[in-house]
Amino acid sequence: MNTFFLTASRDVIFSLKQAFVQNQAEIITRSLEEAFDPLTAEDVSRVMEVLDVASALSIVITDVDGNILYGSAGNYAGIDVPEGLRLRMLEGNDVFYSRFSEGSFSSSALAPVMSRGAAIGAVYVHEVDLEQGAILIDMQSNLRNISIIIVVFSVAMVVFIIWSVMHRITSILKAIKSVREGEYSYRISMNGRDELALLGGEFNSLTDRLRETDEIRRRFVANASHELKTPLASIRLLSDSILQNEDIERETMQEFIGDIGVEAERLSRTTEKLMTLTRLDSNIVDEKICIDMPEAVNETLRMLRPLAHNRGLKIVSEFEEVCYVLANEDAIHQIVYNLVENAIKYNKPDGMVSVRLGVEKETVVLTVDDTGVGVPEEDIPQIFDRFYRVDKARSRGAGGSGLGLSIVRDSVRELSGKVSAARRAGGGMRFQVRFALYVPEQVKEEDVD
Repeated sequence: MNTFFLTASRDVIFSLKQAFVQNQAEIITRSLEEAFDPLTAEDVSRVMEVLDVASALSIVITDVDGNILYGSAGNYAGIDVPEGLRLRMLEGNDVFYSRFSEGSFSSSALAPVMSRGAAIGAVYVHEVDLEQGAILIDMQSNLRNISIIIVVFSVAMVVFIIWSVMHRITSILKAIKSVREGEYSYRISMNGRDELALLGGEFNSLTDRLRETDEIRRRFVANASHELKTPLASIRLLSDSILQNEDIERETMQEFIGDIGVEAERLSRTTEKLMTLTRLDSNIVDEKICIDMPEAVNETLRMLRPLAHNRGLKIVSEFEEVCYVLANEDAIHQIVYNLVENAIKYNKPDGMVSVRLGVEKETVVLTVDDTGVGVPEEDIPQIFDRFYRVDKARSRGAGGSGLGLSIVRDSVRELSGKVSAARRAGGGMRFQVRFALYVPEQVKEEDVD
């Protein structure tokens, strides 16, 4: 850019010089052409005295043979005309040439003095301009200094930017290595709003999720191990008691074997629920079909009525109308079964479980009420967490594992529904599940008919 600017400036000066010296040469030639033929030194001197020619110019006038008839300033050294240009001039052509060297502009104009179509002499106008040359040299020096400063500053900025980017990338790589080794609490401190800062923020969010997931996994493994260890320990204790007591009575043995069966059943239920949660966590999507909700809920309640009867409870169901949802049968069964089983286990003697099914606008609402002791308000946000128990002793006595409501929450989420829990005004708990209402094609066609 500097070279272009300097070259353009030099060319502009060349153009100005050409116009100036050629104009001076033209004035002289016209004056001489109108006055004399042939040219003599005396005649040329008289004409030059009359003309107003710039004093800074070196002017030489010769005849056709090259003999000098007039010379100004007494210095002709600068007028060094190449033979080729001289021949062109004698043929009737105006010639201009200029150069810039050693800090000065040297410009020359050659013009023939014509008479009757032939050259009778020549005018040589020469100018040396040190002032313009000094200005151009000074400009070139200033541009060079400015360019050096800009280059140094640019290099420093590039080095700083590269160092900054590499330093931040190194911090991210170090953080990734730390997290890969299991240090999920590692954080990246990165200022700014550029892409690397956004990447650092996303990385911190990811590590938060990883740490939370790891904590949930550890807690889940610990709780699952505890839940499985308890019935296994009971089975081992009962079996060791039978094996070590050779004189054990038949009734006692039968009682121990019955207890082993109860613990085995409990172990089987816990294992089944863990497998259900694993399936839900794996995002295994089952094929969804049109489910007749009243029929599906009734089928599940028939399985739970014996359990309620054994505990002296009554199950009341109320279905307002026929309604459908797009789901899979296992998920609906798990939701209804776990909610109603939970209401039976933690109910009061001679209590009641109410199951209602209705439609609100475009939503199917399943409501399960019980007359139990309920859950304290501060514990309601955690009751859907895995292995969470409000009263651990009472839960284990009722055979609960703390997984039923977790299965309900995950199953409802899988069906894009919502589940909520709240205390009832008259005591006990109310669970509500909401699904999107589904209208089968057959029903649509009947409505159209």
